[in-house]
Amino acid sequence: MSNHKDLQKLTAAGFLISLGIIYGDIGTSPLYVFSAIVGTQRVSETLVLGGVSLIVWTLTLQTTLKYVVITLQADNKGEGGIFSLFSLVRRKAKWLILPAIIGGCALLADGIITPPISISAAIEGLEPLYPHIPTVGIVIAIIALLFIIQQFGSSTVGKAFGPIMFIWFSMMGVLGVSYIQQMPSIIKALNPYYGIHLLVTNPGAFVILGAVFLCTTGAEALYSDLGHCGRPNIRISWIYVKTCLILNYLGQAVWLLQHNGQVLDLNKLNPFYMLMPQWFLIFGIGIATVAAIIASQALISGSFTLIAEAVRLNLWPKVRINYPSEQKGQLYVPSVNWLLCAGCIGVVVLFKHSDRMQAAYGLSITVAMLMTTILVSKFLKKKKLPNYVITIFLVVYLTIETTFLASNLFKFVHGGWFTLSIGTFLFTIMWTWYTARKIRNRYVKFIEIDDYFNIIKELSDDESVPKYASQLVYLTSANFDSEIESKIIYSILQKQPKRADVYWLVHVDVVDEPYKREYEVDFLVPNKLIRIDFKLGFRVEQQINLLFRKVVEDLVKNGEVDITSKYTSLNKHKIVGDFRFVVIEKVISRSHNLSLYERFIMDLYVQLKKISLSEERGFGLDLSFVTVEKVPLMLTAPDAVELFRVK
Repeated sequence: MSNHKDLQKLTAAGFLISLGIIYGDIGTSPLYVFSAIVGTQRVSETLVLGGVSLIVWTLTLQTTLKYVVITLQADNKGEGGIFSLFSLVRRKAKWLILPAIIGGCALLADGIITPPISISAAIEGLEPLYPHIPTVGIVIAIIALLFIIQQFGSSTVGKAFGPIMFIWFSMMGVLGVSYIQQMPSIIKALNPYYGIHLLVTNPGAFVILGAVFLCTTGAEALYSDLGHCGRPNIRISWIYVKTCLILNYLGQAVWLLQHNGQVLDLNKLNPFYMLMPQWFLIFGIGIATVAAIIASQALISGSFTLIAEAVRLNLWPKVRINYPSEQKGQLYVPSVNWLLCAGCIGVVVLFKHSDRMQAAYGLSITVAMLMTTILVSKFLKKKKLPNYVITIFLVVYLTIETTFLASNLFKFVHGGWFTLSIGTFLFTIMWTWYTARKIRNRYVKFIEIDDYFNIIKELSDDESVPKYASQLVYLTSANFDSEIESKIIYSILQKQPKRADVYWLVHVDVVDEPYKREYEVDFLVPNKLIRIDFKLGFRVEQQINLLFRKVVEDLVKNGEVDITSKYTSLNKHKIVGDFRFVVIEKVISRSHNLSLYERFIMDLYVQLKKISLSEERGFGLDLSFVTVEKVPLMLTAPDAVELFRVK
């Protein structure tokens, strides 16, 4: 990122931006965590003190130690997130693609459940004031509006996110302190003894753990948004955020202990809203709703970034990606936007109330955290940390997260099945796209290009062949400049011989650095056959049309290539020759010799290909200068056929 060095400085603006972008999800958790912990149980000192203790130590071990202290070290040229982390460690082992894909799908599934639960929990605060208010309708309307405005970008309203979230966290801290002073002894709940005691003595300990985990959902965002905020700003802002969160949880604990021994209907008496004076309630609900919308916006933007990275890493079908504003890194993916919108509205219609959504929440994010733990352990190994340190890290976090996963699995029948189904659906798409590409590459035939240098030069000079284009450009997947796909040579020499003044081969290599933009030029046959290798970061938009034109301009300026038309009438006026791109689309043929699993993958891939962007659109080529040639990709050798001639 161009402003990466600026992000490494701690500034007031950076602090506010961090509050606005990162902490929406984790910052709205006090709306529903204590309600989930207590549920329908009788309020008791053991339950309340143990609940607060578990919350505080979950935030300390999971969010502070794992993400803020350790994972933020995995800085990929200023960028974070599960695919950035995968790009840092993927050369360590091929199987790391599996945790990367599972983690990415789990985060996308989380993007479908977070907006409904956050916005519902905020709006339901109106129920004590207006018992018959149609909360479901209001929540659906807010969600629909949120997704409709995505196409216009959020850069303008985004500037207000930081100050609003600062007000939100400050309000939570003040409300918490107003109750803590009524019972200062509540501070003893910070002792981990009370959390352990609750888990040992309560028969529903696993269910309680599943509820406690909700306090740390959103911790992934601290790492995912590293590129937008910078490590120092995230670390300092987290101190403020964590302080306000803990103060609020302690305040809610005091309110609950004031009702010790009672069974409360926490759907109507949400401990979060009970801290507010009656006169302030409507303002508090308003601020909570805006905070929930900001949390949802951050998650939606994160989902767009995740999909864009997946497309460039060849883990997701090519989809249209728009850039609605000039703001760095801001993008809009229409297909994913409407997929998330349908999913979010489906969640609201299916579960109706935030307390029922809690059952669907948490399961997918636990899976994402487990996958991050595996990838971070590989990063620590890459950094040459001692093996015992890596082992301690793995044992501690695999134990914590596996325990949370097991507790969340208790919710499976009550709603966990929903996010798990969404995650499985997304995993099927990613795994199919990745595996099918590997199968296809196995059957692409490469040949030595220098065997064809002379014939290409002769074809270019052969005036008996009609000229196809002045400059003819092929996209090649050959990683080495000594090779070329046999299909490209077939296209040039046999499938309507294509005479051109200059032949260009363009190769795109997606590299591990997020914003790298480099290219190399090889003059394979001077002034006749030129190869350009682009090295583009996984966060760089692959506008090949634009990038290729820029390279050609530089080569012309340096006098390395002449693109003036060779037609006599045009040459004397120094008119530039025409450019034509040829995209070779491989159509799968004869897959009957593949295994059952591979055949299933390829059949699914064919269906996904139909709804994805074409190669030419995916690479941003000008369609008026593109020829698409379909060639069969033979996945098995042709059957031997014997024929006998009769006289």
